[in-house]
Amino acid sequence: MTRALDSLKRRFYKARPLGTALLALWATVAGAEVVSGAQLPDGSQKVGENRYRAPRDFDATLDYYKSVYSASSYPRRQIVNQPGVKAVHISNPSGKNFAGLNIYEANDEVRIFIVPLQQAPRTVKKPENPKPAKKK
Repeated sequence: MTRALDSLKRRFYKARPLGTALLALWATVAGAEVVSGAQLPDGSQKVGENRYRAPRDFDATLDYYKSVYSASSYPRRQIVNQPGVKAVHISNPSGKNFAGLNIYEANDEVRIFIVPLQQAPRTVKKPENPKPAKKK
């Protein structure tokens, strides 16, 4: 028995859960802002040089960064865990554009600090044979 590819049955397409999850992830990442090569959650507000206020709570911000920067490629370590203060550092092993991210919560506010690359100190060249000063 052969089955026709085109049928007159009217069936509605049911979205698959994985497709819906991927679409939600794409929508989350698509609206993100990139600063110095580091991706920030949509709605982040600049509060200082390389410092941003996250629009979500601490756990939601960490979940966002788990989807953007995988833990296997971008190592994480806990910096501080005191009452009222939480902080996690995400390293950038490629070393391009930024050294890492510090995500911390204090005073019921979540902040993101983009750790800049360490720049080599500039050396000032001194003349090898300085001319003696002329006497008057």
